[in-house]
Amino acid sequence: MISAGDFRNGITIEFEGNIYQIIEFQHVKPGKGAAFVRTKLKNIINGGVVEKTFRPTEKCPQARIDRKDMQYLYKDGDLYNFMDTETYEQISLGEDSIGDALKFVKENEVVKVCSHNGNVFAIEPPLFVELKITDTEPGFKGDTATGATKPATVETGAVVSVPLFVNNDDVIKIDTRTGEYLSRV
Repeated sequence: MISAGDFRNGITIEFEGNIYQIIEFQHVKPGKGAAFVRTKLKNIINGGVVEKTFRPTEKCPQARIDRKDMQYLYKDGDLYNFMDTETYEQISLGEDSIGDALKFVKENEVVKVCSHNGNVFAIEPPLFVELKITDTEPGFKGDTATGATKPATVETGAVVSVPLFVNNDDVIKIDTRTGEYLSRV
């Protein structure tokens, strides 16, 4: 159990039958009346964000989230197959629990599988990936004075905005949280 006075960003709690992660919290001490804690909570199952206020003495059970490194093997129809790198046990997950988390992940790369009580709710790709560009228009000299971009398709099929000097078959580094181009490799 964790009291509302001990809330911190990133902590996961069980509240009203759901599992929430604390995005923001603020201790408020009004001039008149009792203090309270104002929070923004993100439902980790469906992604919805709600705002709740707690008395500092209220207690919530802390939710235990398991993050396990697993290797993404392949996609088979609507199922994505993963393997535990320690026990070689394989699991298959549907598109509803994956979302677009694997947009920048190639086969045989390691991802983190997040679960609560054995129920997988999210896939966390590596923070940065290096992918080869398969299709982009050539950039012409003198196109612009400052950093213009063009769309480029990478080997996983995702489209990224890249600078004009990037060409086909270049390998680029991408931030998977934002989908932004970082550099050529």
